[in-house]
Amino acid sequence: MTPPRPPAPAPSTAPAGLQWDIFCRVIDNFGDIGVCWRLAANLAARGQQVRLWTDDASALVWLAPQGCPGVSVRPWGGRLAAEEAPTQVLVEAFGCDIAPEFLAQSAEISATTGQKYLWINLEYLSAEGYVERCHRLPSPVRDSAAAGGVKWFFYPGFTLATGGLLREADLLQRHARFDAAAWRHSRHPEARQERWISLFCYEPPALPALLQQCAEHPTRLLVTPGRATAATCAALQQISEENGTEGPLDKRGQLSISYLSHCPQAAFDEMLWACDLNLVRGEDSLVRALWAGRPLVWHIYPQHDNAHHGKLHAFLDWLQAPPSLRQFHATWNGLDDAPIALPDEATLAQWALCVQAARARLLAQDDLVTQILGFVNEKR
Repeated sequence: MTPPRPPAPAPSTAPAGLQWDIFCRVIDNFGDIGVCWRLAANLAARGQQVRLWTDDASALVWLAPQGCPGVSVRPWGGRLAAEEAPTQVLVEAFGCDIAPEFLAQSAEISATTGQKYLWINLEYLSAEGYVERCHRLPSPVRDSAAAGGVKWFFYPGFTLATGGLLREADLLQRHARFDAAAWRHSRHPEARQERWISLFCYEPPALPALLQQCAEHPTRLLVTPGRATAATCAALQQISEENGTEGPLDKRGQLSISYLSHCPQAAFDEMLWACDLNLVRGEDSLVRALWAGRPLVWHIYPQHDNAHHGKLHAFLDWLQAPPSLRQFHATWNGLDDAPIALPDEATLAQWALCVQAARARLLAQDDLVTQILGFVNEKR
């Protein structure tokens, strides 16, 4: 499946070589730091200088083992050395509340030199209506050392009235050159004709039932490390207890399970390109699954007040998801207790067409970094 050729990106008129400081507190080390690293690396690829400040950089050891020219990783709460370039663009990712020590130092530098910085609050991704209303709105800063300044809200999104999605300039060209059959063979040369499914999830209540259905059809399940692996092992144990039998953790009927190791972001993208169905979670992997153009199901981050229900429905509305895909999402996310239904080939084909149409709509708008560079040039 060859992805469509993206439109030529609109040329950015943002000054080259600005100094960016991106702040990220890690709640989910696959998501928060993953989004911020992709943003930092994408900015650096376009001639910007980036310092990424985080309270937990441990995931970068496997997520970005080679690092990136133009990006340096700094510990949360650190300060700039006297000889370092002052901040020109400050990015507060996901409302993380920038370290007060850094704000105080930046305010001191601004007062001394007269050089102001632009403060951007990069928000969470959502398809809900408030995103278009709040995108690019200013918010006066009334407390902290930066009092009197302005923070600008910048919302990623799925429509032309939002900030778009992260997309590297060469992403779809790399995808077009990718050989899914060779990728599969390199990992499992003995594999017969089977359906390949990637699993990156939290703890979906329907997982045991899905595994049992997969066991009835030739299936290769690629399970990501962490919570997805723990959930799969727990589901298999539950199945064994219910059936009164013991079984291996990597084989059930016609289902073969491969437990994966941590991998760099580019390798994760390739897995999504190679699979027939991608079960993804969080924000970063949802975006990458959309670019993959393969059938996808999103396990949205659960919130105690069920606020994620509305967020999920808004995404499915934007996706123009067919009824079967909506029902699978509802059951997978625990919104109802309907039986899970493993999609057949015709259903998967329908889901693929839906995702590919959504991808085409996304390609009609500029990517997030192109937009944020233009925004910076406009406001500076």
